[in-house]
Amino acid sequence: MRPEILNPLFGETQSLKGIGKVLAKPLEKLRLTRVKDLLYHQPSYWMHRKRVDILDEVDVGETIIVQVTPVDYRTGGPRSPLRVHATDKLGNYISLTFFGRNPGWPKKLLPLGEPKIISGKLERYGDELQIVHPDQVLELGQGDDIALLEPIYPLADGLGNARMRQLIEQSLAIAPSLPEWVEPSQLAAKKWKNWKDSILALHSSEGEDASDRLAYDEVFANQLAFMLVRASNRSKKGIPIQSDGRLRDQMKLPFELTNAQKRCIAEIEGDLAQNSPMLRLLQGDVGSGKTLVAVMALLSAVEAGYQGAFLAPTEILARQHFESLQKLLAGVPVNLAILTGRDKGRVREATLMGLMDGSINILIGTHAIFQEHVRYKNLAVAVIDEQHKFGVSQRLMLTQKAARTPHLLAMTATPIPRTLTLSQYGEMDVSRIDELPPGRQAIDTSVISDARLPEVIEGLARHIAAGGQAYWVCPLIDESEKSDLAAAEERAGSLKARFGDQVGLVHGRMKGPEKDLVMARFQRDEIKVLVATTVIEVGVDVPNASLMIIEAADRFGLAQLHQLRGRVGRGSVKSNCLLIRGETLSETARARLSLMRETNDGFRIAEEDLRLRGAGELLGTRQSGDAGFRIATPAQVSELIGAATDDARLLLDRDGGLDSERGQAARIALYLFERDWGVSLLRSG
Repeated sequence: MRPEILNPLFGETQSLKGIGKVLAKPLEKLRLTRVKDLLYHQPSYWMHRKRVDILDEVDVGETIIVQVTPVDYRTGGPRSPLRVHATDKLGNYISLTFFGRNPGWPKKLLPLGEPKIISGKLERYGDELQIVHPDQVLELGQGDDIALLEPIYPLADGLGNARMRQLIEQSLAIAPSLPEWVEPSQLAAKKWKNWKDSILALHSSEGEDASDRLAYDEVFANQLAFMLVRASNRSKKGIPIQSDGRLRDQMKLPFELTNAQKRCIAEIEGDLAQNSPMLRLLQGDVGSGKTLVAVMALLSAVEAGYQGAFLAPTEILARQHFESLQKLLAGVPVNLAILTGRDKGRVREATLMGLMDGSINILIGTHAIFQEHVRYKNLAVAVIDEQHKFGVSQRLMLTQKAARTPHLLAMTATPIPRTLTLSQYGEMDVSRIDELPPGRQAIDTSVISDARLPEVIEGLARHIAAGGQAYWVCPLIDESEKSDLAAAEERAGSLKARFGDQVGLVHGRMKGPEKDLVMARFQRDEIKVLVATTVIEVGVDVPNASLMIIEAADRFGLAQLHQLRGRVGRGSVKSNCLLIRGETLSETARARLSLMRETNDGFRIAEEDLRLRGAGELLGTRQSGDAGFRIATPAQVSELIGAATDDARLLLDRDGGLDSERGQAARIALYLFERDWGVSLLRSG
C-alpha cells in the first residue's frame, strides 16, 4: 500500500486550481496527469532578460525588457506579417513583428501613441532592429513583474508558459518533505540537497545542479527494485532440468552454430540445471540466431519431461515463430501448437486440453498463452521474444503459470548499450550473441537527398521488374499517429499511381485481421512494395524483400534505423537500404547517417546512439514497459547507475534493508517512482 505521505503527489492535476476540461487536454498530451508529474516537469531552458532604458544599451541576440511607444502599423500583402513600428525613450526605432492572419489582435495590444513595457529577443532584419512576437506586453509600471530569469517549459497547444509556471508553483506548495534515502556519504560527496529542496531548486536558477540528484533517485529506486526481484527469485523453488540432448541431436541443421551461440546455450543450460528459476536476457542483433538458442532451451525442458512456452508480442510474429519452429524441428518428435486471441471453438479447446494433459510439448503464441484459464501440466521454460515490449511486472506475471516458477528466457533484437541493459533488465543475467552466422551478407546502405526521389522510384521500378520486393517506411512527422498515417497514405497513393495493385499499405490504426491480410499477401509475393508507418511492427520474415527505403531518415534515431534496415538481408539475395534525407542536416543527423553507411554492427550503433543523442530519447522513442525512465536521461543513467547500484546494494547488505530507517525512506522512493513491484515481491516472498 502506498505510504500516506505520498498521497498529495499522486493527486490528479485536475484537482489544482484553474484546471478545467480545456486545460486537461494539453496536460494529458504532456503526460502531466498527477501532481508529481508537474513537479518533475523540467524546464527546457532558462530565459535571461536584461532590463534597459534605450536600445543602444544592448546587443542583437539579447532578450530585453524595454519601454516603447507604437507609432505606426505596416503590412505588405495578405500573407505578410504586421509590423508595429515603435520608438524607445530617445526615439530609436524598433519593429515589433507579428505573423498570423489576425492583424487586429496586435493593434489592440499595442495602440498607437500608448507607451508599453515589452519583452522579447532583439534581432536585426535588414537595417532595422526587431522583436518577433514579444513574449510580454504590459502596461507602464508593470515592468517589475517580468522575471529577469524565467524557466521555459516544454508545452503543448492550449497551454502557455505562464500558466505552466502557475500550475508548478501550486504543486510545489503542496509537496511534502520526504525522508532521505540516499546514503549519507554519497549525499555529502555530491553536495546534494534533500528531496524537497532539490525539487524547489529544479524550478529555480539552481535547476541544473538539482537535476542529477533527482535523476539519481529514480535510478536508485530502479536498481533497488531489481535487486529485490533477484533476491525474491533466488528464494523461490524452481525446476532443475537435467536433459539428455536426445531431441537436440535429432535436429538436422544446415549450418554450424557460431561460437557466440554455443556460449549462450552453455550459459542457459547452466541456469536450467539450478534449483532457483532462471531469469536471463538474450541479446542478439537481427539475424544472429537468437531463435535457435531459444529452441535449444525449450527442447531441454521437453527432453526432461516438461513443457515450454514461447511468447511473441504480436500475432504476426507468433505465427512466424510457429512456422520457423516447425521447419527447425521437422522430423523431431515434438508436438508444437499455437494459441492467439483469434483462435476460437474446437481448435482452441483441443489446444487447451493438450496443454493440460501434457501432449503439447511447446506452445507458441501471444499473451493468450498466459491467460488465466490456460493451464499447463508442467511448464518449465518460458521464452519471451521482443522483450522491450514487456515491462518488469509483465515479466514476473508470466512466471506465475506453474506450481513451481518456470525458467524465464527473454530475447531482444534491439541492441542496448551495456549501462542501459543494467538499468532496464537489472533483475536478469545477460547473454549476448555478438557475432553473425558465417556467409550472412552485409546490407549495403546509401544516403540519398530527397531531391533525387524520382531516381529512387525508377530504381524501385527496376527492382520490382527483376522480381524483388521492397519496404518503404514513411517519416514520423510528429507524435500524432494521424499525421504519420497521412504521410504513409500519400506515399502509398503516389506509388500506386505508378505500380498499381503491387503496392500495399500497413499502419497502426488498421485492425489486426486487416493488417495480417496485407502482410500475408506481401509474404506470398502478391504485393511488391509494402508502405508502412513507423508505429507498426514490420518484423515479418520475407526473404525475397531485399530493398528497404526509409524516407526522411535524418529524423530517426540510429537504433531505430538499424532495426528497420534489419527487415531486409534475410535471404540469399544481396540487400540494400536507401536512407532518404532532407536538404539541410544537423551535425548529429549527419553523423548518424554516416555511421549507418559505415557499419552493420548493432551493438556499436547502440553505443554511438547513446553518445550522439545524449539527453535525448534513446532508440528514437522511450522504451515501453514499466522499466523506462521518466526523469533520468540516458546520459544521466549512464553516469549515475554505478553509484546508484552500489548504494542499493549497501542498503540491502549493510544498512538493514527495507526495515531500517533508511530502508523505510527507500520504500517511499520505490512507491514514488512506481517501482513498488519490488515491495510487493518482498511482501509476498
